[in-house]
Amino acid sequence: MFDLKAAVAKADYVTFLTGAGVSTPSGIPDYRSKGGLYAHEASPEYLLSHDNLIAHPANFHQFVTESLYYPDAKPNVIHEKMAAISNAKGAIVTQNIDNLHQAAGAKNVVPFHGSLYRVYCRKCHQTVPYQTYLKTDRHDVDGGQLRPDVVLYGEGLDEANINAAVTAVRRADLIVICGTSLKVAPFSLLINERRPEAQVVVVNTERLALPFQYEMIQADAETVFADL
Repeated sequence: MFDLKAAVAKADYVTFLTGAGVSTPSGIPDYRSKGGLYAHEASPEYLLSHDNLIAHPANFHQFVTESLYYPDAKPNVIHEKMAAISNAKGAIVTQNIDNLHQAAGAKNVVPFHGSLYRVYCRKCHQTVPYQTYLKTDRHDVDGGQLRPDVVLYGEGLDEANINAAVTAVRRADLIVICGTSLKVAPFSLLINERRPEAQVVVVNTERLALPFQYEMIQADAETVFADL
């Protein structure tokens, strides 16, 4: 098996690209696996869309609060080791909206799709504690609709996050892809910004079919990162 520990030690700058598989050991389901969030929903993309937020606010609020929030989830060893490495010499660009990378102490995190734990009022843009949103989607100050600061289907990405993610990928001489199939654009396109000489390593239980040379560690990420 490829020696990831040696590659990390040798690298000047390590950028991690992470997805839902990083958080499943913490008890947060992924989206598309057999037991995932989308498994029992006929139109999951619509439930998490801007259209649903506007047209059916009660439905949107119920689905998000009942299905996406896991406030008691704790970072696992993957989050902890990535935090230590990235704080020393790197960055984490994540599709995840669960804040577990930050909870593990990671300082240089790009939340590509936003965060469930930043909630704001669409009317006055004031932020409120996420605990408030778990109880109601109405702002007690002005009656405005509350929503989490995440990118919904039908919405554009935050430009600052795009720029920060591209910078992190371009700077790396080692890129570690973990817990993601790397199929969802535009996140999947970030890898195209890598330097020609950058080494790419994938840590995943399923082999990815990427159109360039990379090292594959087909194993449980918890086990791999526990050894780092």
